[in-house]
Amino acid sequence: MGCGLHVGNLAGDFLLALKKLQRISIIGDGGWGTTLAIHLARKKYPVTLWGAFQENIDHCIKFRENKKFLPGIKIPSNVKLTSHMNEAIAFGQIIVLSTPSEYLADTLGRIQPTRYQDKIFVSVVKGIHPESFKRNSEVILEYLPKVPLVVLSGPTIAGELALGIATTAVAASKDIKLAKTIQQMFNSETFRIYTNTDMIGVEFGGSVKNVIALACGICDGLKLGTNAKAAVMTRGLSEITRLGMSLGAKRETFYGLTGLGDLVTTCFSPSSRNRTVGEALGSGQKLKDILSNMSAVAEGVVTARAVYHLSQKKKIAMPIVTEVYKILFENKAPKRAMKDLMGRSLKSE
Repeated sequence: MGCGLHVGNLAGDFLLALKKLQRISIIGDGGWGTTLAIHLARKKYPVTLWGAFQENIDHCIKFRENKKFLPGIKIPSNVKLTSHMNEAIAFGQIIVLSTPSEYLADTLGRIQPTRYQDKIFVSVVKGIHPESFKRNSEVILEYLPKVPLVVLSGPTIAGELALGIATTAVAASKDIKLAKTIQQMFNSETFRIYTNTDMIGVEFGGSVKNVIALACGICDGLKLGTNAKAAVMTRGLSEITRLGMSLGAKRETFYGLTGLGDLVTTCFSPSSRNRTVGEALGSGQKLKDILSNMSAVAEGVVTARAVYHLSQKKKIAMPIVTEVYKILFENKAPKRAMKDLMGRSLKSE
């Protein structure tokens, strides 16, 4: 069933559009997808949450709780759970994509045969395609051409929003009316949404910060203290900004919620998967052992490879990203990486 709102009408009154848009499907039952389903259900929207694995969906239905990815938080009764993609896409007028970036293409392939053409899509996926180096919005539009698309990103630890703790994010789209529609739909007393038209900057900041979070975690594992961690985070932001601007992003975006804000959260939160992986690496554990013990995905590991090769292609200096890449994929010792960073040629800030 269509939503009755076509792309050509999106320049109209977004509040009128919002009244027409009620049903929401979340594609991806990880921690963030489940949190958004719960959040929107609390706002009295009818929601369907799709997961790829029937076993986990069955457990969620039985216990009304996603014990694997969001333990301790009850899933409201107005959230329907399914592992059938056709059912999820048919239900939603808004389709929220919330899969790990490395599985995005496969998920979009499952959506292609469905009747998706009259839906509005919201991407909350963070990462960069490991081979093409494309942003997730570019990948989405390759598989689902011309769909109305908004990127929702920011400093969002899933468990905090699920508990009703104040959280902020940015709805970004080239169509500001569409961004405002999603802003109104997701905004609440505990989830404040801003808008932006710089989709490149919003996506890129939310993706590359995971690589810098790995570096900050390595600092924690090496017991280097706050001085070193602050330096890595600050210089890391410079690296993100340089590469992002070379791709067409606006500088100011990287000093907002989806740049600096997301970076601070990911680098310092004990709940950050990427920081946690970095800490384990810094303390001497091997990457394959760390990842084998994780149920959730640390996006920064895959993103590090893509960003490193993209920076080489664009000839943009990213020394912190380079050292993280070498630790992850060339077995470089974290202590040696830090020594090499500190010993680089002197320069102005």
